[in-house]
Amino acid sequence: MTTTRTAGGGTTAAIAVTALAPVSWGTTYAVTTEFLPPDRPLFTALMRALPAGLLLLALTRVLPRGAWWAKAAVLGALNIGAFFPLLFVAAYRLPGGMAAVVGSVGPLFVVGLSALLLGQRPQPRTLLTGLAAAFGVSLVVLKGAGALDAVGVLAALASTAAMATGTVLTKRWGRPEGVGPLALTGWQLTAGGLLIAPVALLAEGAPPALDGPAAGGYLYLALANTAVAYWLWFRGIGRLTATQAGFLGPLSPLTAAVVGWAALGQALTPVQVAGMALAFGATLAGQLGGDRKPRPFSSAEKNDHKDSVDLTGAALRR
Repeated sequence: MTTTRTAGGGTTAAIAVTALAPVSWGTTYAVTTEFLPPDRPLFTALMRALPAGLLLLALTRVLPRGAWWAKAAVLGALNIGAFFPLLFVAAYRLPGGMAAVVGSVGPLFVVGLSALLLGQRPQPRTLLTGLAAAFGVSLVVLKGAGALDAVGVLAALASTAAMATGTVLTKRWGRPEGVGPLALTGWQLTAGGLLIAPVALLAEGAPPALDGPAAGGYLYLALANTAVAYWLWFRGIGRLTATQAGFLGPLSPLTAAVVGWAALGQALTPVQVAGMALAFGATLAGQLGGDRKPRPFSSAEKNDHKDSVDLTGAALRR
């Protein structure tokens, strides 16, 4: 069976499967606010990351070697260690749909970082599509009912920036020869979880007592929402351009907004609905932009790149 290729070089099948990850992440906000202990964003981030990472390490039985110890730590810090706590701070302080929709500015971060780290010159159409997604975000956020929490909005934006940086660096560095996306996912989740653990203990103290719904919520977040979803995400990054992957990000806030409306009774104004439609249209249009030949997702050495974990100076200019 054949699949239709997009202008960016990926297949519709790869796009559809990768899209399941941000759709799953869009349920995080509802699960967090409805089932988990209140005001424990760091503990929630830890419970989402570390058990999933250790599970994947046990399944793959593959550890980093050489420079990949440092690379896995950097990617884990960006994609997990910084992203998760900031995400849950936003989830606790903002309504679900509103908190997540802020994250749909991610394509603009990815476009800029791809130019800086991958040498991919932004196309005018891609920039316009990213601006359209950001405008859709503003329609949803600025017209939402109730006052916005500034800390929540800043946390949502910072989490998006961390995830965008991690996505682009994952594309830049690829993965070691013979290592699959499942092992790479386990490395990052474990590294990120280990970074979160001491901060959570110092800032929030001992773990809270868990009832049945909270235990079920953490189990869902660790397995389906994290272990499986991140495996699909990193697998997809290897098959799509960084821009294509970045433009799938708005599916998470759109899912969160729909879940908030359908399951939590959160009202959506006509202006917010229009913003959601615009963001969804930008997601679809983003699959047609980007490089015509996506970078292969393999080891840096195989691609004749001598990348290191140095994120300053010459490493950024390459």
